[in-house]
Amino acid sequence: MDKTIVTIIRKELLINEIQVQNTIKLFDDGCTIPFISRYRKEATGSLDEVQIGLIKERYEQLTELLKRKISILKTIEEQGKLTDELKLKIEQCFDSTQLEDLYLPYKVKRRTKATIAREKGLEPLATDIFAQKAGSVELLAEKFLNDSVASIDEALEGARHIIAEWINENVSARTIVRESFANSAVLATTVVKTKALEAEKYKDYFDFRENLNKCPSHRIHAMMRGANEGFLRLSIKPNEEQTIIKLNKQLLKGFNPASEQVKLAVEDSYQRLIEPSIETEFYNHYKEKADEEAIKVFTENLRQLLLLPPLGAKRILAIDPGFRTGCKLVCLNEQGVLLYNETIYPHPPQQDALKAIKKIEQLSATYKIEAIAIGNGTASRETEQLFKKVRFSSDVKVFIVNEAGASVYSASKIAREELPEYDVTVRGAVSIGRRLADPLAELVKIDPKSIGVGQYQHDVDQNKLQKSLDITVESCVNLVGVEVNTASKHILNYISGLGKTLAENIILYRAEHGNFTSRKDLMSVPKMGKKTFEQCAGFIRISNAKNPLDNSAVHPESYHIVEKMAKDLGTSVDDLLSDAQKRALIKPDKYISDSIGMPTIIDILAELDKPGRDPRSAISLFEFAEIKDINALNIGMVVPGIVSNITNFGAFVDIGIKENGLIHISNICKDFITNPNEVLKLNQQVKVKILEVDIDRKRIQLSMKDVNQS
Repeated sequence: MDKTIVTIIRKELLINEIQVQNTIKLFDDGCTIPFISRYRKEATGSLDEVQIGLIKERYEQLTELLKRKISILKTIEEQGKLTDELKLKIEQCFDSTQLEDLYLPYKVKRRTKATIAREKGLEPLATDIFAQKAGSVELLAEKFLNDSVASIDEALEGARHIIAEWINENVSARTIVRESFANSAVLATTVVKTKALEAEKYKDYFDFRENLNKCPSHRIHAMMRGANEGFLRLSIKPNEEQTIIKLNKQLLKGFNPASEQVKLAVEDSYQRLIEPSIETEFYNHYKEKADEEAIKVFTENLRQLLLLPPLGAKRILAIDPGFRTGCKLVCLNEQGVLLYNETIYPHPPQQDALKAIKKIEQLSATYKIEAIAIGNGTASRETEQLFKKVRFSSDVKVFIVNEAGASVYSASKIAREELPEYDVTVRGAVSIGRRLADPLAELVKIDPKSIGVGQYQHDVDQNKLQKSLDITVESCVNLVGVEVNTASKHILNYISGLGKTLAENIILYRAEHGNFTSRKDLMSVPKMGKKTFEQCAGFIRISNAKNPLDNSAVHPESYHIVEKMAKDLGTSVDDLLSDAQKRALIKPDKYISDSIGMPTIIDILAELDKPGRDPRSAISLFEFAEIKDINALNIGMVVPGIVSNITNFGAFVDIGIKENGLIHISNICKDFITNPNEVLKLNQQVKVKILEVDIDRKRIQLSMKDVNQS
């Protein structure tokens, strides 16, 4: 383990050295983030998943940097140009930008103006001029005239091209330009005049300028998208005059003819080489920063969506609403198995509401329906109103379910495997019903990018986005835990340490041997080794297991602690779980050892209080105001809504009509906030005031200020 890497991570993340060392060692041993954060708190000093994830990410980055340094050193050494001083600089460098600056003079170059000048034998002239000694540069240049160099002007120009390249490869010069960009760069956009009519949606950026370091990420993405689509021209420039003055101060050694040649070379180097290079560097850097912000928004929204309250094992009637094609209706049992499907036509043009109501009443009684799930897409509100006319024989609750991504699922390979005999419309309705029962179990079957709960998701680095989303899904699945005897292979795939092959093997083993009766049975699954079992066991749940701890978050490696607690109190583990008074007699300090610390004991005691508890909150009913469409909205009206998406600049709210309204970040609360997630969560029920309605553009501005949320 490289001590320098540990020191860098320790300083950057402000955590102690032993925490970093232990966490890296656990990663090297094949441990996952969920396992480390939940079951290795003594080693990490109780670091959370976010901190552990940051250590992993930075460790991987710095490890790659070490590999890059080895490659660079080897390349320069092969050129015979590796001095002890240069080697030391490279070895001590842990900044990727500075490292590439050091390597720049030794990179294999394409044929440049400087290359051509060298081929003409002008490098010695460039060396003499760059030394900036007094004397005539014309006399110096005259010595280099030959068949390839016809004039003094041509010789001087060639020498300047070589000097310009040296300046471009000078670390100090690049640092000066980089600092100018960091302090004064302006991001500017202009419209491509021939595309002004097509670029209407980018109208705000037709002639736009803003300091780069003050430009928010969502605006950067908007401008970059406009440029990528060919509607805008985008530039990032510092103050050129001031920057060249700083370069001259660094590089000019006097006021003589040679210095004047160097001055010309400085300007050429800046405009032709350094400035375009650093502009690209800053473009990429700010694109990366904007991507990080957008990915952060997406992953936070995804986490909230995955952890939405589940209704649980209920018999559900689910509807995918529609007008012309009707409403696809399905009945599901407690395990989400499809029992019946049919299409009803309560809305225009057929408008057979009476027949639809009778069918719903009949099916609800026949299949003992306990809850209704209505997709929130087209005809959702009209369908919800229809259900208010249905006479149920029991207390049946009606829920509106976010159906984003259901159509993607219904056409997917997963859906075809699960429901091979049914078309996409039935599969979509089934997915809506299952989402109500358990959002997490259903949403893991869908590519998170198809759920659409972020900003500029298609503009960001797709590999980074996918990696971040996968980590988020894994985190949520392991936080909740998975009942192995009812789980699909898709959700098992995200359990710590398993992956696709083992998830499939567990399903096949269950089909052949019946339900698992203990966590130990998992060791009989093909390819399940001791290390993998260690990583996954604590996140697997087995209800009605022989050992009650198998349905808890207590890891099998800690069962002996619970057994000792029970023995010390003269009772059984079963009785300990059911008797709060006995648990109150446990003395935590008694069970601390060299390998087991107080964090683990506290987690065990918390789990004994509520074994197998679901960390998700309880589901609640919601009812929209009876608003027909956007034309029915009035300024000042206060209506209930559900937060449907959160971005850096505000939150979108579903108020029961086709168009979602926007609460700008400045209208979320009276206090200043930098992120809407400080106040709002996805699917949160809120009351909002109508501030502005633009019927032509289908835009609604909302506010939560001065609106009583109780």
